Amino acid sequence: MLFNLPNLLTLSRIAAIPLVIACFWLDRGWAQWLSMILFVIAAVTDWFDGYFARRYHQISRLGRFLDPIADKLLVAAALVMLVDSGTLRGVNVLAALIILAREILVSGLREFLAELRVGLPVSQLAKWKTGAQMVAIAALLVGDAASPYVTQIGIVLIWIAAALTLITGYDYLRTGLKHMAEDAPPSGGQK
Repeated sequence: MLFNLPNLLTLSRIAAIPLVIACFWLDRGWAQWLSMILFVIAAVTDWFDGYFARRYHQISRLGRFLDPIADKLLVAAALVMLVDSGTLRGVNVLAALIILAREILVSGLREFLAELRVGLPVSQLAKWKTGAQMVAIAALLVGDAASPYVTQIGIVLIWIAAALTLITGYDYLRTGLKHMAEDAPPSGGQK
């Protein structure tokens, strides 16, 4: 079924992105809180869509395609918005760039490995990275509408997420390179 509950939850995550951005840009205390709440609800749907898809055997091609895209769009939109607003500035922009670069790398690896019919399962450490990343972004979205300590916690967590991003990105890259090496031509051969 094309529009089962897991797929609808994934689509709702994509639909939430403009709302998260609009609330953040209203630049009112209540709107920043609403932006954070919408972001958290959207992030939580990632867990629920996977749970319902497995539990009720509703895994679909559309869901396998849209789920990682929805996650990356939500995170990328929030990070770009946080950088543009100055919430993430200076050296902290590097954390956002690390996270975005890893997302692009892993997407490319998954696409390449899919052609070889090789799966790239999500590691437990990658799940921790996602958790730290989502909590960090939620804290940063609230920004100055909450205690300054909330922003500082968000900054620390975004760096923890960036560090985990480097580790998991390296693990995924190492796995991908093993499969790339299998097709390497003999020395002196063509590319």
